[in-house]
Amino acid sequence: MSGQVNWFELPADDTARARAFFAGVFGWETSPMGEDYHFITNGAKGAIAAKDAQLTQPRIYFHTTDIDASVRKVTDLGGKSDDVQAVPDVGRIAHCWDDQGTPFSLYEPKA
Repeated sequence: MSGQVNWFELPADDTARARAFFAGVFGWETSPMGEDYHFITNGAKGAIAAKDAQLTQPRIYFHTTDIDASVRKVTDLGGKSDDVQAVPDVGRIAHCWDDQGTPFSLYEPKA
C-alpha cells in the first residue's frame, strides 16, 4: 500500500559497534550485503549502513506503486527529489525532501 513505511537505514560511523548495540537493545541479527551494509534479518525491515555524506541520519523509505507519479507530486507540492535510481533485483528508489526540507525516500518494488 502506498505511503507505508517499508524500509529504513540507520547510519553509523562504526557499523560493528552499531550492530552490537542494536543486538543488545532489540536482539537484532544482521547479514552483510555489499560493502559495510547489513540487513536486519530478525526484526524490522531495514539495515545498518556506513555513515557517509549522503547518509548522515536515519532514512525512511515509503512504498509507492508509481514512483514517477509520486516524484511529480513531491515537486508539485514544493518538495525536491533526486533522480529515480534503479536497484537491480529490488526496484526503484528516489531520495526526496518535503517542502520544509525533511528528508525521506520513495521505493517502488520490482514488478
